[in-house]
Amino acid sequence: MKKQVLKKLTALSLTVLTLLSLAACGQKTGEGNAYKVGICSYVDDASLNQINENIQSRLKEIGQERGVTFEIAYDNPNADTTVMNQIIQSFLADKVDLMVGIATPVAMAMEAATEDDPIPVIFSAVSDPVGALLVDSLEAPGGNLTGTSDYLDTNTILELMLALDPDMEKVGLLYDPGQDSSTAPIAHAKEYLAEKNIEVVERTGTTASEVLLAAQALVADGVDAVFTPTDNTVMKAYLAVYETFLEARIPHYTGADSFALNGAFLGYGVDYAALGRETADMIASVLLDGADPAALAVKTFDNGTATINTETCAALGYDYDEVAALFAPLSDKVQPITTAEEFGDLEG
Repeated sequence: MKKQVLKKLTALSLTVLTLLSLAACGQKTGEGNAYKVGICSYVDDASLNQINENIQSRLKEIGQERGVTFEIAYDNPNADTTVMNQIIQSFLADKVDLMVGIATPVAMAMEAATEDDPIPVIFSAVSDPVGALLVDSLEAPGGNLTGTSDYLDTNTILELMLALDPDMEKVGLLYDPGQDSSTAPIAHAKEYLAEKNIEVVERTGTTASEVLLAAQALVADGVDAVFTPTDNTVMKAYLAVYETFLEARIPHYTGADSFALNGAFLGYGVDYAALGRETADMIASVLLDGADPAALAVKTFDNGTATINTETCAALGYDYDEVAALFAPLSDKVQPITTAEEFGDLEG
């Protein structure tokens, strides 16, 4: 009898110890569970900040809906590779449950850092995940990474440009040649403009001061318009750049609504608020529903929203209603915006 009691007590003790051990190891098996998420954004700019803010706000909503807590650690290296790698290593040391890389350079660094420790990685705003060798395909990523893409429909932006000015003869391209997000769109732009027999002038910069000098050079070159894709180097410098084109009455066509927010004539492409929220939904799919990043398709978006800065539009001598009417047949949506530094602060 004593032996049977002892066996039962021993079994009970082992069960309790096992449950305690599982809890200590972070097993997520009930309500009130906490998940550590490390978010690293490449730079502090309006585009990427909007994504981060919407990831965090959507995760807060999901947490409330599903009775879990997301403990967010956020940082950005302001394009410093050494600092970026330190941030990622700190996430690994803290044993986060999942990492989020906003922009291609961060996603690539996270992939390299998790080769021996395949922690799930969800990327956001990676323009060409296949070209960057982050995934095998959009439908079947094949590794520990998946996420959202802000692929840019360059040809449509240039068609908008020609719709407003059919007699255009010279177009400037402003970008950072080191930005992966600019590689494919710039190549597409040069091909498109060559087919239209429109002269192309390329000016590049890798720092804010170089970008400003490049913008000034394009004015001196006498371009009729300027195109910039979703380039974070140009975006970061843009509040200091947009008046250069404004004073010269040169419309600047860009690949994100955040450029228009910061003063560009037109931002065309992905709704970064929606992209951020979809990124959060993918995070939840992996952490809460057990989705495998290798089989979770990369989410792409319709790039059909044309955002016009009404202040810049007027300063360039255009009527917003007339421009909107011209752009409507080529866009899914045309919307106005006015110049500001940010879309809004993250709600607490």
